[in-house]
Amino acid sequence: MTADKPPGSQPEAMRAALRSYVAALHHAYLGASVLLPPGERAALPLLRAGQFTVVVAAARHLHLLATADPLPQPRGQEVQEHDTDSDLAWTVRFYDPVVLPALALVEEAGPAPGDVRRVIGITDVLYHLSVAPGGGLAPHHAQHAGTGLANQHASAVRDTDTLRAALRGRETLVDEFAAAERLGLHHAVRLLAVALAPGHPDVARAAAGDDDAAIRRALVASARAGRSRAAPGPPGPGPGQALPGQAASSQPASRRGAS
Repeated sequence: MTADKPPGSQPEAMRAALRSYVAALHHAYLGASVLLPPGERAALPLLRAGQFTVVVAAARHLHLLATADPLPQPRGQEVQEHDTDSDLAWTVRFYDPVVLPALALVEEAGPAPGDVRRVIGITDVLYHLSVAPGGGLAPHHAQHAGTGLANQHASAVRDTDTLRAALRGRETLVDEFAAAERLGLHHAVRLLAVALAPGHPDVARAAAGDDDAAIRRALVASARAGRSRAAPGPPGPGPGQALPGQAASSQPASRRGAS
């Protein structure tokens, strides 16, 4: 894992601290990923991307957005730094209202990830984390965030595979649901969940809340239950075969009734 020593000036020291936080977060993500089966590990968004950019955007909340989409070269006061760790390579780009004045217009009573992404011009993210004013950027905060992110990604990968297997013929909707959850498109998550499990009370109840992961769990439970109900039972007796406890007869039913 690469890291530079924090320079002396305040802006440079803050950038160095944020860069170290991102590096520690990714290191914890990698540490959690080694506990997974190889196939699940390879499917994790950061490992699947390999190389990506982390945008650090300072509005009222501090936002960390990872994207595999290419960004233009820095210009003006924009700063970027490169880091690597094992299978990951990333570039950190720093934006605040001085570099990007539109960030000052983002009104955040709470985190507003959609507004920040629109200001940055990023639509597809691998992750989007928010740190509240006064929130910690210490190594143990990064450790918790990276481990939690890896577990969250692994759970989403497993659940998406379960939904694709259980909802044959609707894989495209399942993929749209997974993408909507990853991008934080909460309204789309709710609409797609209801479309995938129309009339299911548990899914409808979860969709009335604001927890996308809870909606996914309810959808997975619904899909598994539906798959169990649709599973074929043991074949019934054929012509001339006896039910348990009955004697078989080779005489057609019509003739037995006529005799």
